Amino acid sequence: MLVNCMVYCRGEKLGDITVDQLGDYLRLPDHFVWIALRDTHTAELKQLQQLLNLHELAVEDVLNGHQSPKIEEYGADLFAVLHLIDVVNGELSTGEVNIFAGANYLVSVRHRSRQGFSNVRARCESEPHLLAQGPAYVLYVLIDSIIDRYFQALFVLEYNLEKIEERIFTAGVERDNVEQLYQLKRKLTLLKHAVSPLMESVAKLYGGRVPALCSTTQDYFRELSAHLSRINASMDSIQDTVNTAIQVNLSMVTIHQTDVSKRLAAWAAIFAVATAFAGIWGMNFNNMPELEWRYGYATALAIISGVCSYLFYRFKKAKWL
Repeated sequence: MLVNCMVYCRGEKLGDITVDQLGDYLRLPDHFVWIALRDTHTAELKQLQQLLNLHELAVEDVLNGHQSPKIEEYGADLFAVLHLIDVVNGELSTGEVNIFAGANYLVSVRHRSRQGFSNVRARCESEPHLLAQGPAYVLYVLIDSIIDRYFQALFVLEYNLEKIEERIFTAGVERDNVEQLYQLKRKLTLLKHAVSPLMESVAKLYGGRVPALCSTTQDYFRELSAHLSRINASMDSIQDTVNTAIQVNLSMVTIHQTDVSKRLAAWAAIFAVATAFAGIWGMNFNNMPELEWRYGYATALAIISGVCSYLFYRFKKAKWL
C-alpha cells in the first residue's frame, strides 16, 4: 500500500501528490519525489516502474523478497536492499526494506516490519539545507535510521549476555544457560547477516569511484561505514564471549558430574569396607575364634563403625563428601 508520496524543491516540502501526478513533477528541475510503500503488491510496483523507469531486475528482487543486503547500480540509479531488525518486547523481529534512488526520486518499499520511517521524514524536513542535496541525502538518512536499529538490537544482545553471565556459576541452571546461549548465538547470527554484507556495499558509496548520485554525500556514507564497523567489532566481541560462556558452562556441567561421581565413589568405598567385614565374619566356619565369643558381635560392629567413620572423615577432609 502507498504510505505517502511527497514532492520537494530545494529542500522544502511542497506537499502531498498522487501517483498520477508524478510525471508532472519529475520533469521539473530541482524537484524530487519521495514515495513510501509498505507491503506493496505487483500492480502498484509495476505502475511505479513505468513512471520512474525502474530496472526490471530490481523490481523482480522486490517482488520476490528475502534478498541479501546489497546496494547495486543500474545506470545512474541505485537500488538497495537492507534488512530491518526491530526490537519487540525484548525479542528481535526481522523485515526488509528496498530503496530505489534516482536523480529526482526516491522510493522505499518496506516489508514485514511494524516500524515505519516517519522519524526519517521528520528529520530530513527539519534540515532543509541538507535535504536540498536530494535523494542521496534521503538514502543516507534511511540507512542511518536502520543502522540505529542495529545498535538497539546489539544493546539487547549485550544485556541478555550479561544476565546469563551473572548466573553462569549458579548450580542447577546449566541446561537453561546453554539453551539461552544458543538462542543468543542465533540472534547474533541474524544481526550478522544484516550487517556484514551492508558494510561492503556502503563502502562503494565513498572514496574512489562512486556513483554520480552520491558524489556530494560521500562524507555521510563514510560515517555509516564507521558505524557498521563499530557494530561488527562489537558483534565479534559478543561472539567470542558467547563461545567462552558456552565452554565455561559445559565445564561447570563436567565439574558437577565429577563431584557427583566422587560422592558416589566415596560412599561406595565406605559400604565396601563394611560389606567386607560383614562377609568375613559371616562365613560361619566351626573353628572361627570369634564365633562363640560373648562380645564378638559388639566388637565387630564397633570395628566396622570405627573404620567407616575414619573413611568418612578422610573423604570429608578431601572434599569428596
